[in-house]
Amino acid sequence: MATAYHNLSDYDFNSVPDAQTMRFGIVVSEWNSNITGALLDGAVNTLIKHGAKKENIIVKCVPGSFELTFGANQMIENCDVDAVIILGCVIKGETPHFDYVCMGVTQGITQLNTTGDIPVIYGLITTNTMEQAEDRCGGKLGNKGDECAITAIKMIDFVWSLNK
Repeated sequence: MATAYHNLSDYDFNSVPDAQTMRFGIVVSEWNSNITGALLDGAVNTLIKHGAKKENIIVKCVPGSFELTFGANQMIENCDVDAVIILGCVIKGETPHFDYVCMGVTQGITQLNTTGDIPVIYGLITTNTMEQAEDRCGGKLGNKGDECAITAIKMIDFVWSLNK
């Protein structure tokens, strides 16, 4: 469903499993930090609201959105996490750079999800304008970071349910 028809921060609180014993990795892009910082705040606050312990949330920064895939892979290989959330923001400009970065990150995260055992949650905002990005990081359309945190909790619970 298009974000314009759904607030990213709206969800049924009671449908979210307890995150008290879960460990999360978050890889956040430094590029467009006014947006990615708000996404990070949303994700961390939502994880904590659902019981995650601060010491079980590992946050690492990478320079740009293209580096999110590498960062997620390194976090999976080197940290004891149950899920990784990637957070970035790419705003369309006048060159095809937007298309290459978005496609590369999307394909990279998809590959990590299809070949690995740790869910990687896609939190890359791809917009035409800065205003659209602001609307999705705590503005009138909610916060994509909130949505990613909920998705991470639910995906960990999904994996754990298969291993019972």
